[in-house]
Amino acid sequence: MSESYYNNLAPYYKYVYRDWESSVARQAGQLDAVIRHYFPGTTRILDAACGIGTQAIGLAQLGYRLSAADISPAAVVAAHADAGERGLEIEFAVGDMRHADETFPSLFDLVIACDNAVPHLLTDVDILQAFEAFHRCTTSQGGCIISVRDYTDVQPNGVHFNPRIVHDTPDGKLVLFDLWAFEGEYYDLTTYVIEDDGEWASVQALRGGRYYCVPLSRLEVLLREAGFKQVEILKDAFFQPLLVGIKDPGFRIQDQRVK
Repeated sequence: MSESYYNNLAPYYKYVYRDWESSVARQAGQLDAVIRHYFPGTTRILDAACGIGTQAIGLAQLGYRLSAADISPAAVVAAHADAGERGLEIEFAVGDMRHADETFPSLFDLVIACDNAVPHLLTDVDILQAFEAFHRCTTSQGGCIISVRDYTDVQPNGVHFNPRIVHDTPDGKLVLFDLWAFEGEYYDLTTYVIEDDGEWASVQALRGGRYYCVPLSRLEVLLREAGFKQVEILKDAFFQPLLVGIKDPGFRIQDQRVK
């Protein structure tokens, strides 16, 4: 896991997005369409890897009841503050998605883990443990939705440069970019943060993010092993591919369509 990386990234996380506020609303709308299609009647959602609250805050604004956890205490503090500014009653905790059913010992209609959080679990055993926890803490008609990067076209060798965004801030410009250093089926992520006030620039290197380039097909198998009876992969419903794990397909309303 990458607790230290996300603790250090937390003050800058919103700058990963061109417009974080717009992303919150857009992602919530896209997830809402998927939820209504696959899990009609959902009211209670657990965000098992909430980060700074990008998905949890947006879904709470749509009227869902949210509980949210993340392994990074700094990210949870930031998410809690933003939710409070909006008057949202979201239950937050620091927790590991592998123990999601222990962090909040209650049942939810749905568990989500978005923005490529699951590949921070570096073995199939760890991922299966998380999926089993998701299965345990959802109702019989519930399930889970995860979003992950599709690593199909990623060449796992050398060091890859990944530019992000240049932001104008009250103090000047803030620039972010990543380096991905590959080692077999893993890569180590370093995010560079440059703060330029027009006269002087400071650079921080945020290290410690490691990812497992796990294929979508392998995640589908692990969801089924965890007990989800139906698994669907949606390539165009969200900014990343979604995997939808359904505990009981009999509850699905067939004539709805994801838009």
